[in-house]
Amino acid sequence: MSGLSLSSCSLSRRRFLKVSSSLAALGVAGAVLPAGVSRAFAASETGEVLSGSHFGVFYGKVEDGRLASVRPWEKDPRPAEMLDGVQDIVYSASRIRYPMVRRAYLDQGPAAERDSRGTGDFVRVSWDQALDLVAKEIKRLEDEEGPWALYTGSYGWRSAGRMNPQSMLKRLFNLMGGSVNSSSNYSKAGIEAIMPYVMGMIEAEGPQTTFKTVTEHSDLVVFWAVDPVNNNRISNTIPSHDEWQWIDDLKAANKKTLFLNPVKVESCNDLGGEWIAVRPQTDVALALGLCHTLLSEDLYDKDFIENYTYGFDQFADYLMGNGSDGVEKTADWASEITEIPADDIRDLAHRMVAGRTMLVSGWSPQRQHHGEQFPWALVTLASMIGQIGLPGGGFTQRYHLDACGAPVTNGPSVGTPISTGERTEIKAWPDEKGAQIIPVARIVDMLEKPGESYEHNGETHLYPDVKMTYWVGGNPFHHHQDRNRMRKAWKKFETVVVQDFEWTASARFADIVLPAASTVEHDDIDMVSPTCRKALLAMKKMIDPVFEARSDYDIFSALAEKLGIGQEFTEGKSEMDRIKDAYDAAKEQAAGKNLEMPEFEEFWDKGILEFEVPEENLDYVKHAEFREDPLLNMLPTPTGMIEIYSKAIEKMGYTDDCPPHPTWIEPQEWLGQEDKTFPLHVNSAHPKYRLHSQLCGTKVREEYTVAGREPCLINTQDAQVRGIADGDIVRVFNDRGQVLAGAVVSDEIRPGVVRLWEGGWYDPEDVSDDNTVCKYGDVNVLTPDIGTSRLAQGTSAATCMAQVEKFEGETPEVTVFTAPKEAA
Repeated sequence: MSGLSLSSCSLSRRRFLKVSSSLAALGVAGAVLPAGVSRAFAASETGEVLSGSHFGVFYGKVEDGRLASVRPWEKDPRPAEMLDGVQDIVYSASRIRYPMVRRAYLDQGPAAERDSRGTGDFVRVSWDQALDLVAKEIKRLEDEEGPWALYTGSYGWRSAGRMNPQSMLKRLFNLMGGSVNSSSNYSKAGIEAIMPYVMGMIEAEGPQTTFKTVTEHSDLVVFWAVDPVNNNRISNTIPSHDEWQWIDDLKAANKKTLFLNPVKVESCNDLGGEWIAVRPQTDVALALGLCHTLLSEDLYDKDFIENYTYGFDQFADYLMGNGSDGVEKTADWASEITEIPADDIRDLAHRMVAGRTMLVSGWSPQRQHHGEQFPWALVTLASMIGQIGLPGGGFTQRYHLDACGAPVTNGPSVGTPISTGERTEIKAWPDEKGAQIIPVARIVDMLEKPGESYEHNGETHLYPDVKMTYWVGGNPFHHHQDRNRMRKAWKKFETVVVQDFEWTASARFADIVLPAASTVEHDDIDMVSPTCRKALLAMKKMIDPVFEARSDYDIFSALAEKLGIGQEFTEGKSEMDRIKDAYDAAKEQAAGKNLEMPEFEEFWDKGILEFEVPEENLDYVKHAEFREDPLLNMLPTPTGMIEIYSKAIEKMGYTDDCPPHPTWIEPQEWLGQEDKTFPLHVNSAHPKYRLHSQLCGTKVREEYTVAGREPCLINTQDAQVRGIADGDIVRVFNDRGQVLAGAVVSDEIRPGVVRLWEGGWYDPEDVSDDNTVCKYGDVNVLTPDIGTSRLAQGTSAATCMAQVEKFEGETPEVTVFTAPKEAA
């Protein structure tokens, strides 16, 4: 085990225990340390403190109690360019400073009109008054209605750290009798739904075949709808940025790389890769054309198909045109759909079996209508190539996040310090009151259709009739689709509570807004690179919360007191007690591996604990055991094999939107339609300089905006015929809505496609207008709100057509990045 490192503070065991006991006695997380006590849990008034964020490990320089600057950890091999945004969050004009209540709600409570949501008409109130209002409404609905009237499916990436406010929220409501929750996510719901039927596991989680193995053994690396250079800047915890070395190694080894993507992405440029500009939403057709070539030319691995897969014959019949549609899925057929020359498709199939090939898949193709089909088709293609479980071969669905190809260390993982607990059944939950859990991307359907049925993963449920939502650690007015439809549905809520540190659109459309502390304003703990478990980091409080912000644990502890469950919620533990609990659990886990970790106070004093990589983990190959002996190491599927055909899905009867084998199904709208109202496909890729909508409200925005708006990448030909020049303000629109953006004219995007990064803050010009323009460029104003299929009910954000024109009118001012008038 490598040594502990780096801290600006010191604390003896005796003094640590004394302070910890004092905080526990106070029963809240936001307690001020006693005068004269070393601020090992916070920060000295002046100094440098180590912590972490979704953008990397960093030092914060504190001067006179103010966070003056940040700099990356010296062991970060490629610090993210947007790290300065972590400092700017604290003091930006978009910061939530005080508890605020919408004026109409303050006057009339849940009976208030809801049309003024989003207008910025807020009134500043005290913390006591705000929490009284929240507690009163929770009690009212739990008593008069029941837990089915409250929605706490709060979703989002929150801040880094294991003191997860979403777990706190669920714990609080479970103690009160429960609430409606959500399942899965907007990121990979299609994969999470289909892969358990195909591979017996989600697949896009956990360790993957190591980067080292790919570099040493792969002859061809196919990056399919993925840009690891861009996406690996961030993590769902704290990134290590180790994957950058892999990119450098691939380049140094002169490995052949190929990118299937409508955009020539950053990774393609860095690696000097071959770019095939596939037509959006046709990835399944391309995969089928490749499979047909392997089958018809007798190039596929018959031994692997026979011994490791189930149901290939049914799939082969479909490929050869013997299925219900009667269409043979030849390379020529695929060419008409994908607009890739048939000879190029056949050539690619030959290249894939000529040497060792790794298929590296992104998640965007499964975030489209019928998105479950692509991950299934990818695995089927990899099975026909026959290299799953071999060094440098097979497939992976997670090289673009969390350095999942880095070797796993001997370190433990660290869990969430706060259990959500079980629902306290104060009231029974009758079936007619609807589902206790809905698919996360179906929230608007739930609001529009209370009491109506929906299908999900082979079962039928009813949408509950919710009246209140409490949102923490997320921004639904970013990640959900069809913003205008959502705005109307949002009025169904009688009460909306948002707890956050910035005035996102979600906060602006709330009734009660509670100011939360940012990452640097409270203590926490987290892993650096959670999959490979590179290090355990003490995320030390650097400064006291600004204005009237409080840590999430402090807020929920105080609210629990108002609800009469204070002791049950905190269990008498302070925030630091919870963090210590998480560390001690990790320490116990490590002991089971014969790994000795220091006591908590020593770890906290030093700041970071790094772990070693065992030699045997350097060359890890996913599914190697299965390949070595498919009987002894069967997959957790009904047949123990890779299921190219699923009888379980067949029984669901989803023949129109999720058949029992990989199938090409036309999406609701796409470039191949004969009658297109809107001619351009909208690509909503992950942004380069932020994490979804995080950091959009900071100075980092200056690095990428065009004319003060989100950049809209448009092909030179498409721009020319529309009279659009680089830097022009453009209007992007369809029958769902309209946004303004700044044109970036380029040949690095396929003709017929425009790109608007997801995560731009929603800035409506006039909330009274059902089709008001978003002045800044929120792409989800344009995207449809439809489920991928009845199997996953995931988001179909990648299914979107629109038109673009040069904006000629008077340009409205962007106002979303400053606080509402009374909140400044």
